[in-house]
Amino acid sequence: MASSKKFVPKPQPKKARGPLSPLDKVTLREIAACAEHVHARIQKQDKPELKFPDRSLRNARYDKKDGYFVMGRSRVERTLTVNTVKSFTQTLKMMALSKQLVDEDDFATKREAYYVSKNWEEAKFDEQPESDAAMDDIEALFSLEGVMREHLRFKADEHGGKVAGQLVVLDRDRDSGRALRIDCTGFGSGAYSIPTSVEHLGFETKAKFVLVIETIGMFERLSQHSYWKTANCILIGTAGVPTRATRRFVRKLSDEHKLPVYAFNDCDPYAFSNIYRTLKVGSGNAVHLNQFFCVPHAHFLGVSPQDIVDYELPTHDLKDVDIKRAQDMLKNDPFFQAHKEWQRAIEMMLKSGKRAEQQALAKHGLNFVIEEYLPQKLKEAHKFLP
Repeated sequence: MASSKKFVPKPQPKKARGPLSPLDKVTLREIAACAEHVHARIQKQDKPELKFPDRSLRNARYDKKDGYFVMGRSRVERTLTVNTVKSFTQTLKMMALSKQLVDEDDFATKREAYYVSKNWEEAKFDEQPESDAAMDDIEALFSLEGVMREHLRFKADEHGGKVAGQLVVLDRDRDSGRALRIDCTGFGSGAYSIPTSVEHLGFETKAKFVLVIETIGMFERLSQHSYWKTANCILIGTAGVPTRATRRFVRKLSDEHKLPVYAFNDCDPYAFSNIYRTLKVGSGNAVHLNQFFCVPHAHFLGVSPQDIVDYELPTHDLKDVDIKRAQDMLKNDPFFQAHKEWQRAIEMMLKSGKRAEQQALAKHGLNFVIEEYLPQKLKEAHKFLP
């Protein structure tokens, strides 16, 4: 007969943690200040409220001087009422979890944080998108003080980018604190994977530039043939839209060593607006963080609509969704509206009705991209799209 005894987990011993970092202190300070504000309002028998930045493209403008989307003044106010008591409580519980993680020098993935909430009785989240949204709200609330989700000790359940080439990553052993030197030239047929949090990393390099590559297939071709050695560069594969960690990695690396960043993407509206633009200027729904994650000095190496003509590349017809996205880029996106070069390229694409993939360069030979395309393009970097 099965036992009906309720399972009670054993208390876990707490590990001694090292000193708090400056941003750990800021994070704890902001959480405490928010809790004190709510408590003070309740003590006065007033309705407590929280004011979050409006995280959308409508509250963003493209600052051509700084090179990224910046946040406007619009705020979303959440007041404690009968209808909002659950979401209000969930936000405060999520802050309490963050404080615990900082205090214990630990972290939780976004999925783990969702499951932790199952102990919160009526305040538990029903679905993970709800806990993700609460996490994003807290990050936005504290973003003006430089606090990011990573400082709140929440990590995304996502792949990192891949890195190969002339770079040594300076990391540390989590348990001992011992310094680690990770040589990205020494992974053989593999590559270094960017971790979900990169704030503690340092870099040593003598590379001339960083090449950010949309597809892992192209990244592996360049890596396997040691293109990074002949071009003296660092290769970073994103497998589509670059994750936050990948964008932060590129930003820190390029800032610390004053390295130019070139993006090598497919030639289609999604690659332009969702992948490249996110890398360069950020996105509307993360406008409160773009100053930390975007790479304003990145330039678009290719594949461009002009490349389709110049290299006589095989193409595919634009789908209806491609046409709609391209038209929206011209009509509504502040970044593309600020650059006539991009407007001409998008109009050229729409007129031709064609898109092309990086792999289309294989028409001229599997290693044409290494032997001809990239060397030729790099000689004319002044022609890159902004």
